[in-house]
Amino acid sequence: MTAQPKEWAPSAPGKLFTRTVDWSFRLSTDSYHLRVGGTALQGSVADLERLRLSSGMFWATLALSLPGRAPISLDGIPNAAGRELAAAVTQAVRRVRVAELLRNFDQALRPVLQWASSARGACKAQLTARGWLTREFKEAQSNLKPSELTHLLAEPEVVRHLEAQGPELRDAVALWRRSFSDVADGINERHLTRELQECKAFFEQVEKSPLTDEQAKAVVCFDNRVLLVASAGSGKTSTMVAKAGYALKKGYFKAEEILLLAFNKDAAAELRERLMLRLVPQWLPADKVGAKTFHAFGLDVIGAATGKRPTVAPWLESGRDLEVLLELVDSLKDTDPTFRTNWDLFRVVFGQDLPKFGKEHESPDSWDRDRKVDGFWTLNGEVVKSRGEQFIANWLFYNGVQYQYEAPYQVDTADAQYRQYQPDFYLPEIDAYLEHWALDQNGEPPPDFKGYKEGMAWKRKVHADNGTTLLETTMADLWSGKAFRYLAEELTRRGIVLDPNPDRPARGRRPIESPRLARTFRAFLTHAKSNRLSVATLRQRLEAGAAGHFRFRHQMFLGLFEKVWAAWEERLKREGAIDFEDMLGLAADCIEAGQWKSPYELVMVDEFQDVSQARARLVASLLNAPGRCLFAVGDDWQSINRFAGSDLSVMTDFEAKFGKAVTLKLETTFRCPQSLCDISSSFVQKNPTQLRKRVRSAKPDFELPVRVIRVNEERKIQAAVASTIRELAGAHLTPGKPLRIYVLGRYRDDRQCLPVGPTDERVLVEFVTAHSSKGLEADHVIVPRMTSETLGFPSRIEDDPVLQLAIPGGDSFEDAEERRLFYVAMTRARTTVTLITVARKESPFIIELVRDYELEVRDLDGEVGASRVCPECEQGFMVQRSGPYGPFLGCNRFPKCRHKEKIRSPAQSGTHGSRAVSRASSAPRAS
Repeated sequence: MTAQPKEWAPSAPGKLFTRTVDWSFRLSTDSYHLRVGGTALQGSVADLERLRLSSGMFWATLALSLPGRAPISLDGIPNAAGRELAAAVTQAVRRVRVAELLRNFDQALRPVLQWASSARGACKAQLTARGWLTREFKEAQSNLKPSELTHLLAEPEVVRHLEAQGPELRDAVALWRRSFSDVADGINERHLTRELQECKAFFEQVEKSPLTDEQAKAVVCFDNRVLLVASAGSGKTSTMVAKAGYALKKGYFKAEEILLLAFNKDAAAELRERLMLRLVPQWLPADKVGAKTFHAFGLDVIGAATGKRPTVAPWLESGRDLEVLLELVDSLKDTDPTFRTNWDLFRVVFGQDLPKFGKEHESPDSWDRDRKVDGFWTLNGEVVKSRGEQFIANWLFYNGVQYQYEAPYQVDTADAQYRQYQPDFYLPEIDAYLEHWALDQNGEPPPDFKGYKEGMAWKRKVHADNGTTLLETTMADLWSGKAFRYLAEELTRRGIVLDPNPDRPARGRRPIESPRLARTFRAFLTHAKSNRLSVATLRQRLEAGAAGHFRFRHQMFLGLFEKVWAAWEERLKREGAIDFEDMLGLAADCIEAGQWKSPYELVMVDEFQDVSQARARLVASLLNAPGRCLFAVGDDWQSINRFAGSDLSVMTDFEAKFGKAVTLKLETTFRCPQSLCDISSSFVQKNPTQLRKRVRSAKPDFELPVRVIRVNEERKIQAAVASTIRELAGAHLTPGKPLRIYVLGRYRDDRQCLPVGPTDERVLVEFVTAHSSKGLEADHVIVPRMTSETLGFPSRIEDDPVLQLAIPGGDSFEDAEERRLFYVAMTRARTTVTLITVARKESPFIIELVRDYELEVRDLDGEVGASRVCPECEQGFMVQRSGPYGPFLGCNRFPKCRHKEKIRSPAQSGTHGSRAVSRASSAPRAS
């Protein structure tokens, strides 16, 4: 029996209060009947799809948009009845739509069948042609997927109807329902597993040693963008050679379509040699594979595109760039008095930056034996307490101003609580005192300087009460340069004739030499050109604070740099030559403009961590055509060539430059023992910018991979190196195979740490700088000068923050490049690393290693010395001292750090040795 059609209409009160026209609505199985006043309408239920209901306080309004008619508004129906009407319409419309879908089911699903069949065929063809379902391929297939069927397969009746169809249609719909990217990833995984097995013989024979699973997987993966993060000693070159061979063997790429890019001639030559040595025996055309330096490749591109191969300045190709830059500086000094004055002032006084506010006293570089304090060595030979005072002292020395550091105040101020007042500087020529305050631009000291303002007020009152002259500077004054203008004006006004002299013999710290300063300018020039930054843009970045607080210093640097850059460009123009940055940019211009069409489908880049922005742009230009693949290999932990233009962000932000990528890792090393891997990996990953990886060693472990030797004065470093070599030689029990030992210096001058005299025949000792050691390995490594000095390790010069102006994506982590360089030094060792430091000048890296890994620090005789880092300042070591109440442990940075601890016996504490202590620290007092 057919149900009677339901009818709705406004209620009597609804008609009265809404003043609606009289209407009624009747709904049957597939049609509707509507009466509005004297007009009757009827039609298909499908026409009601756009019915809308708006509920009021008591009555609802129905809005109808019917085909070919003006919108109709129906009022006065109670809310509950209105909702019932709307629900009935929705259900009726759905019923009609489902019936229509089922009638047209086969026609509607035909695009799905066609797409699924096409996608399967495309996958098979892609795997045959290129061995991988790439990102581009996945995106293309996903875009081809029919998208208008979602509503069809959302209805239960349609789903039940589908279940009754044949397997071909069901499988096609199942494929359509899934993310094609996920489907493709599954196909790639199965393909990878199959290839690892079927090509096992090739992977075992293509290199001298069988490839690891990590290496083989990297060889098989041919996605459009692949970043291979390779650990030190993990066989990245073997992986590149094997990948080229595998691509040729499988026919994925022709030899002429493969390009390997290296950074220098030696690396490119090694790649060519390895390709020939390993692939020719496999009957593969290795001689046709391109293996070039970036520079050679760029010149080839420009020559082919323009018909005129440019000339790179000969002094650049021969590595004389620093020499020529110094010639330009000397010429500018001869012809431009302002440049000469500012260059020498910068070199002598402003060669180093200032640390973060409140950190000016940290990482001291010297020790005052007479006063028994550490601090910072000035040009005049004193050891002052802070880097700010060091700047003031060096400026006074440079200008020939006599001063006494912390001389007792001329009036006795000592009492039962405080010692005699000692102002920072006394200027005897004008009988005046100078205090340098640790205040920021708001006149506030660092938050942890308790009682500092009270001490300032007391000192000012002492001078006022006794009528003595007090000159004052602040840290903020140093940052802005106001301090130096103020001192020049005040000293001149009071009768001192300033006599700036860069050649005044320094009794203390030597000024930075022009060649070392020129190295910073050369690095800055390389980055500025590589990043296509104008001087105006550099100044904007300076004003935005990109290089930190010390704007006065950085403004001086930019003023000098602008003239050096202009002279550099003039020299190139005069010689009709270009530099490497120009060449890389021109080559990329030619490719981007379509003047040269690249034949390369597979581009592999070695040492990717050292890529500059200019090189990255050149590589990106080669990848503009569809289907091209980039295989970038590097270790961001070993990025140590910022001075040569490398920009670590190219690797750490790889996808920002090159698009979505697959990141693979070689985490197995064949060089270092696991304990050394753990220490070095943890150390370098303190920088959160570094990519994360877990290095695993394939070698037997070594119990004490890192040893620390501390001598009490620098002249004994050589004896410590000799002692270590003798100890290693004595423990070597393999006759006929001498131990290889590297003495790794931070600078070439560290060569003087090598012992003199005949070398034990059981060892081969070689001096190498840390930078030059990259890619090398030895049985043992000795780092002879792990100190906190300016030219120690970490260097206080090389990580100059001014470079941040020219590296927009640069790494601002403290000592970032030096940390990576130290990681490189440690990971040259196949067994042990010996670090030699000087008492009270311990490198912050030494302090960090001792603190984090509880390393023992031994003296020259092998006895264990102070090996516990002060828990208060974390910059000194706890040493035993004697006091009125007996022995105690105190920080060796006293009086800067007054932390002390009672000595407990092992029985009292339940622990052993010097670590059995209790804290009894006292904060520094204000004076």
